Amino acid sequence: MSGEKNDVSDWWSTSIIDMAPGQIRFRGMPIEQLIGSVSFPQMIWLMTRGSLPSEPEARLLEAALVAAVDHGPQAPSIAAARMAVTCGLGLNGAMASAVNMLDDVHGGAGEQAVELYHMIIDACEDGAPLEEATPRMIDLWQNERSKFVPGFGHRFHKPEDPRAPRLLRLVDEAASEGIVSGQFADIGRAIQKTLNTRKGKPVPMNIDGATAVIYAELGFAPPLARGLFCLSRSVGVIAHAWEQMNQGGRNKGPTPPAYRWTYTGPNPIDDDA
Repeated sequence: MSGEKNDVSDWWSTSIIDMAPGQIRFRGMPIEQLIGSVSFPQMIWLMTRGSLPSEPEARLLEAALVAAVDHGPQAPSIAAARMAVTCGLGLNGAMASAVNMLDDVHGGAGEQAVELYHMIIDACEDGAPLEEATPRMIDLWQNERSKFVPGFGHRFHKPEDPRAPRLLRLVDEAASEGIVSGQFADIGRAIQKTLNTRKGKPVPMNIDGATAVIYAELGFAPPLARGLFCLSRSVGVIAHAWEQMNQGGRNKGPTPPAYRWTYTGPNPIDDDA
């Protein structure tokens, strides 16, 4: 019968790894040839994309990964990792607690930004000039997806997120050398200009918007942008979790014990008065 599975080896199929006694191959490449020969960013690319990147492509990917490693204990994922440690979890549990928080609101903006950039690219390929396609796609995004434009605006870094200009300069350098097209950097800047004009004040491109430019320039699919952010932020997570382990502390919540929450429910004492 067509499609019938005859052996347990048919249960999973993968082009990622081939393994036998004394043999490990990733994407057809023996592990002993990769060890000591490729960087970790190159290995990420190989595993997710199926081939090795050029050295310049790997350096640009590495820049994005480095830029997003941490944003302090006020970041919910980092705070969760530190709290998890004080509750007795080990590093793996702390990392899992943090990564599980990197969803649409906290951690997903990079994926969404890549999606928006591609919407603008598609509009331009249909004949619309960039200066017309950008505000139109922003409006479409805000009407159909969210009032928040992913990758732009920051509650802390005003008027500029210091990470974004540096990453864009690296993209510009790579574009001048023919490594990437530079079209997504143009799109990011066009969104920035549109938002600044509409708001009448700077709306900074944030780390999600800047790394999304790089991931889009390098050809990563939008969902991989979120996965790569998780990999990057895991470095900060493990650092904070390890630091908290060494600092000690037990059952630390999100605020010091002396600070109380605001209660908005009924009060039987007041009702009886």
